[in-house]
Amino acid sequence: MTAGGFRALWLLKRLVLILGLSLGVLVIMLRSNILQVMLASPEPEHPPPTLDAPVLSLLPEQHLRGLFSLNGLWLFPKNQCTCANTQSRGGYNFRSAYKEKDLPAVDARRQAEYKHFQRREGLPEPPPLLAQPNLPFGYPVHGVALMPLHTTRIPGLQFEGPEVPVYEVTLTATLGTLNTLADVSDGVVQGRGQKRLNISTSDRKLLNFVLRHVTYTSTSYQHNRVDVVSLESRSAVAKFPVSIRYPPIPKLYDPGPERKLRNLVTIATKTFQRPHKLQALLRSIREFYPDLTVIVADDSDRPVKIDDPHVEHYIMPFGKGWFAGRNLAISQVTTKYVLWVDDDFLFTPKSRIERLVEVLEGTELDVVGGSVQGNVFQFKLFLEQSEDGDCIHRRSGSFQPLDGFPGCVVTSGVINFFLAHTERLQRVGFDPRLQRVAHLEFFIDGLGSLLVGSCPEVVMGHQPRVQAKDVELAALEKNYSSYRANTREQVQFKLALHYFKNRFLCST
Repeated sequence: MTAGGFRALWLLKRLVLILGLSLGVLVIMLRSNILQVMLASPEPEHPPPTLDAPVLSLLPEQHLRGLFSLNGLWLFPKNQCTCANTQSRGGYNFRSAYKEKDLPAVDARRQAEYKHFQRREGLPEPPPLLAQPNLPFGYPVHGVALMPLHTTRIPGLQFEGPEVPVYEVTLTATLGTLNTLADVSDGVVQGRGQKRLNISTSDRKLLNFVLRHVTYTSTSYQHNRVDVVSLESRSAVAKFPVSIRYPPIPKLYDPGPERKLRNLVTIATKTFQRPHKLQALLRSIREFYPDLTVIVADDSDRPVKIDDPHVEHYIMPFGKGWFAGRNLAISQVTTKYVLWVDDDFLFTPKSRIERLVEVLEGTELDVVGGSVQGNVFQFKLFLEQSEDGDCIHRRSGSFQPLDGFPGCVVTSGVINFFLAHTERLQRVGFDPRLQRVAHLEFFIDGLGSLLVGSCPEVVMGHQPRVQAKDVELAALEKNYSSYRANTREQVQFKLALHYFKNRFLCST
């Protein structure tokens, strides 16, 4: 190949190389521009996937009833109650005890008496106190209490908020006055001995010293009241309760150095027109407990004298009534416990008073019952509240076992064979207006103040119900039977008593 051919070939290779490099640069530039365009261009708008907004709703009532029901009762705060089964046995609409035309006046008196009862009991109680989130205070949530006209230091007060040039804290009371034991100038503490106490200082340590020594003084003679004290600093507010009440005064019974049963227990009974039944009961008592005091309340027409040095026999007006007799009998008890029995019961080897004493001594129970010839009578009481009155529901059975005493249970009411703390029994009392059949009413009156148990292992016997062969005794039994049941008028009176006295609407 000539020199010119070689030169032409070299030029051609140079041209191809230059063209190749140029095309490469062009491709790189194009790719870069395309990438920039792709990055700069917004993506097509597609709605982002969203979750359905939560629906804020409550469980349906039927579901709630399933969650919070017991023994067929919906035990849930709803400020109303219904008695759907008032036609069942033991179910009553108490308003029906009054004539429709009399109800407006009755209701007015009932409401006035209820308001008076609320004032005496310190009701209604203040609403719940709620601690706000992130409060800068330390303060007592519960437990500050003092007697009327007394002074107490409020524990737990402190400030834990952010640093500020000047700390300003205000305490406000309603039923009493506030002060501090801290010896500081009036420029730091203002309002000593007033309902409003102001603290202002730039010293955080001094502020907390003053707060730790704040006092509350009850300034008027009030009982069972609750003051709500507020604690404020800037926009932060805390509130806490101060209870004004006397502690319960003990009423103690000395059992003596030997702690004999006769110094602990008195037996009480009420009798009417059945002296032969009473004599049989007393003989059975003496067989097992020769020296126990027995108190007998007797409203018979012709009471029979009892020849027993350990029996106190109290004669009442004829036919005075079942609960009046109970009141008289227990009013004379001077021992720690009283054992109630009916006048037709019989003591047996299983009627072990000692066991019932052991239960009351070892628990917080106020009343513990046994069984009568295998009849275990236990019932539970439930209360539903509403604005116009409450509903009382009775169900058979017990709530739970009694800790430490196998076979015993906690319940609301028991049979007419029970041992009770004398003072608690006297406090509840027996309404003397109930003259004939009445038993449940005592436990209703004691609901909320009596803790009741049952130990069926302690068994009382019952005298047989047979026709007396003696003519005189048969006449007494017949006369007794004529008083045994409530008349229609007495039933209506009992219903009216529940409506007015207990402020009940109905029962099931």
